Amino acid sequence: MAESIQSLSRPSLKSNLRALYMVAAKDWQQFWRYPLNAVSFLLQPLIWLTPVYFMGLAFSINGEARGFAGYAGTTDYISFVLVGAVLTNFVQTVFWGMGYALKNDMDAGVLESNWLMPIPRPILLVGRTFSSLFTTTLTSLGMLLIAALLFGFHPTGNVLLALAPVIPMLIGLYGFGIAFAAIVLLMRDSNTLVDMSSFMVSLFSGSQFPVQALPRFLMPISLAIPLTYGYDALRGVLLHTTTLIPIYYEILLLVVFMFVMVWFGLVVFNNMERRVRMKGTLGQH
Repeated sequence: MAESIQSLSRPSLKSNLRALYMVAAKDWQQFWRYPLNAVSFLLQPLIWLTPVYFMGLAFSINGEARGFAGYAGTTDYISFVLVGAVLTNFVQTVFWGMGYALKNDMDAGVLESNWLMPIPRPILLVGRTFSSLFTTTLTSLGMLLIAALLFGFHPTGNVLLALAPVIPMLIGLYGFGIAFAAIVLLMRDSNTLVDMSSFMVSLFSGSQFPVQALPRFLMPISLAIPLTYGYDALRGVLLHTTTLIPIYYEILLLVVFMFVMVWFGLVVFNNMERRVRMKGTLGQH
């Protein structure tokens, strides 16, 4: 009898997927209640890309950024930066989608009630980013199209092959985001934490420049961040840039990063969530 009751209360795969869909659908509907959000996501990257474009022209010789080519292996600096900008959009989506979503639920006073639902907690976190990933894909494609018309974008590699480094990197980011959400649960603050973390990780991963240009004492930091190899491999596939190590080794590192970070994120989150429930601070903010 006890086993039958327990089996009824245990969520099935179908119910988990439905919960995932409902969380994502709710966020999708909320996002488009304020359509100017999409306009902001389209134009904001272009604002800081514009001075980069003209500064690159100022340091170019006959339209070629030869100094840049010495580090990156290509003179097409604007395509290099555009690829980094698109990938950074997804990095920030995971950071903000998980960490800031928990803070919003705390402020609204619904975190504890959400936590009472009979579904795994990571499902709630992942669901909060599904809608964001889709909207980020749409706005990033729009931003890339506008930037290509204004500045030029010339990928010479295989676009489908570019999914090989992107997919394991994004899945690994989910694990990192789950662990990050655990820190938000403990600290009950996310704005400064998310801002600093997403900016520093993207910066040292080479989102805006080749990491080879960093001072030597900062290079170990960049090389220790798995995202560095994601940026590097994607640019190597799309733009045929000079990569830090052979691309297939970088993709292998990203696959290892994917499995390790998903496991690590779940372990950290489960332990931290158990701790805040025992202390009774889950709904505090």
